[in-house]
Amino acid sequence: MAATSTPGNAGENGTGNKAGFAPLVTVVDFHHHRGPEVERWFGVPEGSDPAAEYDWTLLPFMALSDGAHASTEDFSYFTLLRPATEDSPATSLFGISCTRQLDASQLLVRPSDVTRSTVQKAVVVIADSPQFFGMLRERLSVVTSAWFAQREFSDVEILRRFQESLAEEKARGQLNEEVDRDQYLGMSLRELVREFRWQTLVLLKCCLLQPKMLFFGSRCERLCMMQFSLISLIPGLLRNLQDSAGPDLNSYEKKLSRPTSLRTSDRNSLLSYMGLPLQIFGKQLDILADFGTKSYIVGSTNSLLLQQKDRYSDILINLDENTINITSTSLRTALALSHSDRRWIDFITQEVNDTWDESNPGRPKTMGYRGSEEFIRLQFEEYLLSLISSVKYHNHLIQNAHNPRMLLPHVEGDPSTDFSNEWVEYWMKTENYRIWNLNTDSHLFDIVEPKHPCAGGLTVDDVQRRIQQQVQDLHLDERFAVGKEVLGRNLAAGRDKASTMFNKLYADMEALREAQRKRAEEAQRAEGGEKNGSAATHNGDPNKAQHAVSSVGARAGAYIGSWTSWADQKRKQGWGRSNNSNSTSTASSGGGGWGFGGGRKSRSGNTDSTGEKNGTPLSSPALSSPGFPSEKIQMSDVQLHRASEGNDKRRPVTQDSFDENILDAVNSADESGSSSPVSPRKYTALRRDSKSLDAKLDEDEHEYDNVAEAKHDAKAEEKPKTSDTT
Repeated sequence: MAATSTPGNAGENGTGNKAGFAPLVTVVDFHHHRGPEVERWFGVPEGSDPAAEYDWTLLPFMALSDGAHASTEDFSYFTLLRPATEDSPATSLFGISCTRQLDASQLLVRPSDVTRSTVQKAVVVIADSPQFFGMLRERLSVVTSAWFAQREFSDVEILRRFQESLAEEKARGQLNEEVDRDQYLGMSLRELVREFRWQTLVLLKCCLLQPKMLFFGSRCERLCMMQFSLISLIPGLLRNLQDSAGPDLNSYEKKLSRPTSLRTSDRNSLLSYMGLPLQIFGKQLDILADFGTKSYIVGSTNSLLLQQKDRYSDILINLDENTINITSTSLRTALALSHSDRRWIDFITQEVNDTWDESNPGRPKTMGYRGSEEFIRLQFEEYLLSLISSVKYHNHLIQNAHNPRMLLPHVEGDPSTDFSNEWVEYWMKTENYRIWNLNTDSHLFDIVEPKHPCAGGLTVDDVQRRIQQQVQDLHLDERFAVGKEVLGRNLAAGRDKASTMFNKLYADMEALREAQRKRAEEAQRAEGGEKNGSAATHNGDPNKAQHAVSSVGARAGAYIGSWTSWADQKRKQGWGRSNNSNSTSTASSGGGGWGFGGGRKSRSGNTDSTGEKNGTPLSSPALSSPGFPSEKIQMSDVQLHRASEGNDKRRPVTQDSFDENILDAVNSADESGSSSPVSPRKYTALRRDSKSLDAKLDEDEHEYDNVAEAKHDAKAEEKPKTSDTT
């Protein structure tokens, strides 16, 4: 637990009674039965115990704060009240502790009272001012680490020499120099502005109203640094905290007097003349519920206070959540920022954000002045100077409301309205305002212009900036971070499932396509087999047809050849002789050869009514082509005169069956040199034989036509098969 409470003013009077106090060093141990307790002191007479003498009963608990065991090294800042003695008045002292822990098994000599697995101790430095705590923190960390590295806590020589070095520096006056080093203490102002943004100004104005402010955080050092950073924004306050440890301390106001001179070239002289620092602390927090304690700034790592925040605080600042909860209604109304206030703090916030460097938060990434620690500090100093000047002019307006000549011509209206009238009215009721107004000149507005640094009404830029800031305050990215992560995981899982489903669908389609292709190939092969069988069948038919044509041609050739053989035999035996010699046949006169004269009359003088209709002679008994496989036998060129059918049925249609023939008549005609008409009987036999020959030829022709059609169909079927093969 760390607490800070401060009264004071600016000026050289703040450190007058501190020159004789030498820094002390003490060791606080955590006993497993008794809890935190002071183990030994350095810098005091032998056998002396300042904790008992000055009633510092809370010293061990503030040195070893709650939760210190959760970290390897932790720091705590706190205040102590030193009561008045015979040679010095009561004053405030300030402590800084460094807490570390060590595994008990690593100790070279393990005391009998060490029963836990770890040993936890704190090295504490008590000084009369926190002004040099920034430098002192680094030295204390090195000394504590070296002491723990010995693994022998009975050896305290390093701690004794450390206290002696601090006392020597105090005696030489090195720790009493009035050097403005306030900015080196506390948390980085850049971090403060970046974390709290516009609420940084709310916290500063809240400090000036002196309410009960409670800071809570699980990290003790950050908790203490936050308080010191906040009060360091008030110029000169860190050097004037001598009355902050007790409710009865009032040494600052007793020694305070109104400045009578001003050196504008001297910053400290200007601040003193303007009444800075504003003394904001009243009583130290000894009993939180004490009705005599009206204001304080306190920090705690104990979460039990959060359960009674309405009782112990008017405003609660939770550093773990970076939230501000104002429980007092009147305080909430007074702390509402005006348009000018919001415009001013937004400007500083923007400068810090534009120059922010994650690797080095305390320094702008541009390495320039804008956005730096000094820039922020001077901006707040200008704001406070403008504030107190405007309030002084506000009082001047009230006092000279009926005297316009007393007003400043270049100032329009009341400039304090830009700082919020509610806040000004609330501040004028506080103790620090009373001390300030009593010890400052009434015409401070003649030194500093009474005007807000960002004076003016609401503009479009203010609205846009306010909307943008409100959107940022919603922390949408943080709130939807988990949702985005879950949504991202669901989308990834859905994408994987969809990909798997489409891959499976594609594989099924490929399998179906492959099955269809195989079935098509099988069907094609089956159809090809059927076509091959049909083609083989059709290919066999032309051969058969060719054989049939050849046989027909052979038979026709044999048939005609029989005629020729028969004719040759008859020629050798002699033409004109017949089996029945009852009547002698005579041939008509004419040339030799195979033929009949047209219009010849029979021997009886009668003309044959069934005589030749065509006078074309018979060219040859044999065909021009013996086989005639590819052409038809045409008998239209040879028209035979057939006689009516008689009693010649007994004659066979062969070469040996003819006893009488037209050739006999032709032969006899050639031999006798005269022509005689063919007998009716011979015409009848000739017509019968001719008819039989025509029937046979017609039958062969019909068979040949069938064969030709079969060949044509086979060729037509072979063409699609050739196209498919291609």
